[in-house]
Amino acid sequence: MSIIPSFFGSRRSNVFDPFSLDVWDPFQDFPLISTSGSSSEFGKETSAFANTRIDWKETPEAHVFKADLPGLKKEEVKVEVEEGKVLQISGERNKDKEEKNDKWHRVERSSGKFLRRFRLPENAKVEEVKAGMENGVLTVTVPKVEIKKPEVKSIDISG
Repeated sequence: MSIIPSFFGSRRSNVFDPFSLDVWDPFQDFPLISTSGSSSEFGKETSAFANTRIDWKETPEAHVFKADLPGLKKEEVKVEVEEGKVLQISGERNKDKEEKNDKWHRVERSSGKFLRRFRLPENAKVEEVKAGMENGVLTVTVPKVEIKKPEVKSIDISG
């Protein structure tokens, strides 16, 4: 359940997640305000792709990250673990080439580079990270270290 009110859109904010490196921008979904410092059409279009949404769920066995990356090939996406504790997902979608005689009526698809970082918890097995891409959805699975329950030995009480 999100603490941020729903009038900011349907985005799930990570502002209170201690493992996230994301910075919440309260003006991100407002079309008239540019927080990137660039007021060009290019800046607005690339910002949508630059803020690629990624879901992170934790199961008993692993941390699972899912990113919607329609139109990208697996060769255009990089998954890395930095310093053994930060998962980095990055890539780039190139803009369609413009021909001299083309007249664009609407440009809504985003293009440009994206980069997302997630601080992994201590129980992550970073040496066993697996990634796969199917139908434009990237799935990164980070297995968790098994926590062994302490062995309990029953002691007979003599009396």
